[in-house]
Amino acid sequence: MANLKELRGRITSISSTMQITSAMKMVSAAKLNKAQDAITKMRPYATKLTELLQSLSASLEGDSASVYSEKRDVNNVLIIAVSSNRGLAGAFNSNIVKGVKALATNEFAGKNMQLLTIGKKANDILSKEFKIYKNITAIFDDMSFENSETISEEVMTAFAEGTYDKVVLIYNKFKNAATQIVTTEQYLPLVTEEAEETKVQEYIFEPEQEEIVQGLIPKALKMQLYKALRDSVAAEHGARMTAMHKATDNATELRDQLKLTYNKARQASITNEILEIVGGAEALNN
Repeated sequence: MANLKELRGRITSISSTMQITSAMKMVSAAKLNKAQDAITKMRPYATKLTELLQSLSASLEGDSASVYSEKRDVNNVLIIAVSSNRGLAGAFNSNIVKGVKALATNEFAGKNMQLLTIGKKANDILSKEFKIYKNITAIFDDMSFENSETISEEVMTAFAEGTYDKVVLIYNKFKNAATQIVTTEQYLPLVTEEAEETKVQEYIFEPEQEEIVQGLIPKALKMQLYKALRDSVAAEHGARMTAMHKATDNATELRDQLKLTYNKARQASITNEILEIVGGAEALNN
């Protein structure tokens, strides 16, 4: 059994850890409210923009089709992996790493695959196994559409020039504070769905449909990446809040167990001291 001094030290250490994890939980909860509000307000716009784009672009063919819709034989692949710069968020970052490795093993086996990593944590692990095209970390210090736009434009240019035949996004989608869904989306070429003719004919175009679509596609792609980043930020704070909540609960349970052990050890020590005193007194009397 550990001595009393060692037990006191462990109880003090765990109590300090509890204060840290509890503080981190509250900080993450405060940040989560802001991030959740941002992604909740953004999703309807992003979803409607995508639906409108798919409806309008379905009828464009041949020379009118966008370069971003061009389907090619897939040889060169770029995966945009969104993680975080900080840990202590449970399986938030490791799930992205697993998702990238699954893509490399299954869908893109034998392909020339490169990674654009957004966030430090996934990059630290994936850079040991895969070729990193670029790592971006500063965007989380100032999350804005303008900052994500530069990333989108760089990727779109690389695709248009034929550097990559396919671009895929993988990130944690925010569902609620306790649930993050690892999501894989095709970023380029643009995914379009067949639209019913009657639906397309409901629109009155000013200017021409082709001009509208050509201008709308880049905006939709930029919005898709920005939404993924916003989703990931909200998911990160939710994952960290949940992880710190569990860590605080575990630390509380361990501290209570150590306190019980300490009290039993102290009681046994006092009992032994009393027995020694009684025994000494009896020896003197005899």
